[in-house]
Amino acid sequence: MDRRFYAKEIMTTKRQTKLVHEGDYVAEVSVDLISDDNGWSPYLSPKDADKLDTVREALRKGAVQSISRMAKVYSLTPVAG
Repeated sequence: MDRRFYAKEIMTTKRQTKLVHEGDYVAEVSVDLISDDNGWSPYLSPKDADKLDTVREALRKGAVQSISRMAKVYSLTPVAG
């Protein structure tokens, strides 16, 4: 039996809004950033990374209604030049 003591890994999550821009649309997507003691912090969970990819692909195709539950979607309108 292994009786060594290991350092307790501290993992925290922080809710953040990411903006995804494609063509004439921008979407606000809520994701959790995960921070821990490793060198790759902060990072997204695979689920949140897939969510961002899904939103980006839908914006690219113009399928705004299909992602309305995942994100707030805005249409961009040029105002000058």
